[in-house]
Amino acid sequence: MLKVIFYQKSDRVNKNGESPIYARLSYNDKQISMSTGQAISKERWASTNNLRNQLKIEKEIVIKNLLDLFQLNAAKKFTELFRIDPEVNLQLLKAELTGKVKMDQPQGPSIIQVMDTYNEFFTKRVNSGERAAASLQKYKRAKGLLLNFITSTYKKEDISASEISSSFVFKLEQFLKYESGFKDQTGIKNNSVVKYMKMYKTACNYAIKMDLIIKNPFNVYDGRLSVKDAVFLTQLELNTIENKIFSTLEKVKDIFLFSCYTGYAPVDAMDLTERNLSEDSNGNLWIMTSRAKTAIRANVPVLPTVEKIISKYKNQQKGLIPKISNQKMNAYLKEIADACSIDKHLTWYVARHTFATTVTLGNGVRLENVSAMMGHTNTKQTQHYAKVLDVNIMEDMEKLKSKFR
Repeated sequence: MLKVIFYQKSDRVNKNGESPIYARLSYNDKQISMSTGQAISKERWASTNNLRNQLKIEKEIVIKNLLDLFQLNAAKKFTELFRIDPEVNLQLLKAELTGKVKMDQPQGPSIIQVMDTYNEFFTKRVNSGERAAASLQKYKRAKGLLLNFITSTYKKEDISASEISSSFVFKLEQFLKYESGFKDQTGIKNNSVVKYMKMYKTACNYAIKMDLIIKNPFNVYDGRLSVKDAVFLTQLELNTIENKIFSTLEKVKDIFLFSCYTGYAPVDAMDLTERNLSEDSNGNLWIMTSRAKTAIRANVPVLPTVEKIISKYKNQQKGLIPKISNQKMNAYLKEIADACSIDKHLTWYVARHTFATTVTLGNGVRLENVSAMMGHTNTKQTQHYAKVLDVNIMEDMEKLKSKFR
């Protein structure tokens, strides 16, 4: 917590032959000094052990009481600021103690400047291969939505980050959910809103690290993602697609099946080349890579279906599989679903969900191994897929039934 040490600036002497007493405020390896407004002669300061000995002179007793009061007030102000944000800014604490805080004047950068600063930092991470370009686009989109909100709600082009209140945060959430427009639609679904709000919080946390702002106004936000059952294909549906012969959609089918049997997201699948293929000491072929979204390793053994697809398109393009845009892929997958009589909203990400559920967990692969292959940061992300596997529950219950018989 806050540490206060009083010391004397002996190089400065007033007309009464006294030197000023200063306070050094220290917290988290940072410190700042300020005047206490009190003064004493160098001789008396030394002879009283910095006013820590038993005092008899009334003036010195008064000074000691005022220093104690200063320390008590500093601790009180520090506690107030700590409740707002544990990363207490000592400059702000000093301003509070001296009464020089002007609340009517904006402090620090605007919220749009905060977003720009973070986006510049994120761009560097993308350029170095640490994060995906698609994630950067989402942050830029978040900035655009924030700007629209400020313009329509406050009739301003920007607002100081220090002026953002809890009212601002929750009005922003309502704006995103019910008023914001995108692609001829009004309003954004809950999970996307929560993700945008987390982006604002992340950008503000970065601004705090850079000493641009002193507290994160988005810490008050407590929105949560709505957990929905992941759409995935059963083994029968997967076999139906695999056995169906297409004329114009054969490439789309192969790309989709590649993701079903590897679990790679579109952005990762499109970037795979022969350099990502590796054979272990037992002759098993692996795809070795890191997820673009999280830069976490996601190595997957090559299953027979995947090996056939890789061989089929070898030397026909730079990557392991043909390239196609996510938008076109999802449009073609609707046609494949209709042709195979599959009554599900088929998207490229359904392939990733199918890998997690039907291909791996449904065949007894341990949860932690599935999590590693999918490049998840922890098994909690993978548990979402495990919840929907009723077939596994039934298999376990059949074993239990046999015991009771």
